[in-house]
Amino acid sequence: MTDRVLFVCHANLCRSPMAEYLARKALAGRPVTVQSVGTDAVEGLPMHPYAADIAAETGADPTDFRSHRLRAEHLAGATLVLTATRRQRSVCTALAPSVLHRTFTLRQFGRLAAAAEPPEDQAGDPLRAAVEAAALARGRLQPAAPGTDDLRDPIGGTAADFRRCAEEIERSLRPLAALIVAAG
Repeated sequence: MTDRVLFVCHANLCRSPMAEYLARKALAGRPVTVQSVGTDAVEGLPMHPYAADIAAETGADPTDFRSHRLRAEHLAGATLVLTATRRQRSVCTALAPSVLHRTFTLRQFGRLAAAAEPPEDQAGDPLRAAVEAAALARGRLQPAAPGTDDLRDPIGGTAADFRRCAEEIERSLRPLAALIVAAG
C-alpha cells in the first residue's frame, strides 16, 4: 500500500494545489502519493491561473486539475495531513479526530521535520517513519508564535505573491523529503 500525503487549504485553488504539485516533484521516486482538497472548496473548479503556472513548472500538466471539498474519507486514508492554516488543521481534526497525531500545518511540520532525528531505515514505510520522527520532535521545540504556522493565502495577489507562497511551500517540504529519504 502506498502512503499518502493530503494537503488542505480553504478553496483548493491555490495553496494546496501548489503544494500537491511541488510535493509530487520533491517526492518523485518515493512510495508516496499526494492529493489536495479544500475545507470550503466548490467541487470541480480549475486551479487559479497563477497557481497553475507554478504547478506547470514542476513538469506536470495542471490543465485537468479540479478542486475537491474535504471529506472524512480523505482524512481517514491519509498517512500525513498538511494544512495551510491552524484553522484548517482544526477543521480536519474535528471532522476526523483519529487524524490528530498525523495532522499539522505545512509550516509546522517543516519546522518539526527539520528538528527531527533521522528515523532508522524503514524501507517498507518511510512516510510513517518520517511522521513519527517529526511528532517526536514536537516535544523538543518551543511553541511557535501565533500565526507563524499559517501559510498566507495569495488569492487576490500578484504572480509574485503566488511565487512567494510556492517558495514557502518548497522550504517546508524539503525537511519532509529528507526524512523520507533517511527512512528508506
